[in-house]
Amino acid sequence: MKKLSKPSYYAVIFTSKQKENIKGYAEVANLMEGLAKKQEGFLGIESARNELGITVSYWESLEAIKNWKQQSDHLIAQQKGREEWYSWYHVRICKVEREYEFNS
Repeated sequence: MKKLSKPSYYAVIFTSKQKENIKGYAEVANLMEGLAKKQEGFLGIESARNELGITVSYWESLEAIKNWKQQSDHLIAQQKGREEWYSWYHVRICKVEREYEFNS
């Protein structure tokens, strides 16, 4: 992910464990990422999955996060996630005050 230029912004950390049968998950996940990128206030996304999945999305404001949570297609995906794909998930919303990186 590119370095974000804003002095402070928000991160939504979505940590999850998937069920065994996740038919249709990848297609919906790709669709949600594409839709998120079109949302006002979206800054970026990073994701990794093994036994535990972690997706961090970055947003300009709490209002932008709220709007994304209430986006109609995202609401449907959230419901499918609870009913079909996830055995557990946890969401954290954090304000990022500072960032730095190492790159060799």
